[in-house]
Amino acid sequence: MFPLDARTVGRLAEAIADLGGPYERRGYQLAELLERAGWADPPEYDGSPRIGWLREQLEERAGNRAEIERLLCRVCDPIEYDDGAVIAEQFQKTINEKLAPEGLAVSYVSGRPVIGEIKREGEQPSFAEPPDFGQRIARLIADERTVDTLVRRLDETRICESGGAYTMAVIGIGSLVEGMLLQLLVERDEELFSKGFQDAQGRNVRKSPDRVSLKELIDIAHGKNWIQLDAAKFVDTVRDFRNFVHPRKELSDRLRLDRDTVMMCWGPMNALLNDLEENVTPL
Repeated sequence: MFPLDARTVGRLAEAIADLGGPYERRGYQLAELLERAGWADPPEYDGSPRIGWLREQLEERAGNRAEIERLLCRVCDPIEYDDGAVIAEQFQKTINEKLAPEGLAVSYVSGRPVIGEIKREGEQPSFAEPPDFGQRIARLIADERTVDTLVRRLDETRICESGGAYTMAVIGIGSLVEGMLLQLLVERDEELFSKGFQDAQGRNVRKSPDRVSLKELIDIAHGKNWIQLDAAKFVDTVRDFRNFVHPRKELSDRLRLDRDTVMMCWGPMNALLNDLEENVTPL
């Protein structure tokens, strides 16, 4: 659980630095790792003993769950290593050993690392809403009204989930993904803001933001390298479940959404936000 115990922080620092191990990180490499994990104002390495320095950085950010989670996910991310998943999975095993007493684990969903909670021994990790959501999107999205709206949507989605209204909760998660991506794109891409979105069928016409589908938003964000390929496929899960806003689809598919369905959608939401924070320049 968060905040992590001081002993857990020390063990994680040792595992990440890997002094004397096959994947030992130099001081400057530790600082670069924090930067690639999307930490705000990442520290510069000061030449002090590496494990102590990293432990100190983790302790200073102990209250920032989102940044700690992103670092642990980055350490277990195949993108971080030349040998990809082979090395990443070795670190995942080691990190999870250190996290086990906290009831946490890094798992892969469509290739993207996400932190989940282990509620009972032997169970698979479960996913929940992104921590510190309002603060995090405020560093990405400039329009305050949009930020307030998205935070309110998250609050309403939480109410639906806790009250057993799982279909409405899934639809709410889809609206969060759509709202985040749409606002980011119109704020960060002058052409999209001034001329509108290119027609998905390749026709030489532009359309307004309110006519752009969630799939198009996901594809555009992936094309800008804001989200990774596997994350884009992962978020498609949210898009598909979001279509249950139409009762006809729920009736035809004969699928009853439940708490596990909502959990499956929080996973890609966390992966998406992690990717955006790593790849989009903060305000």
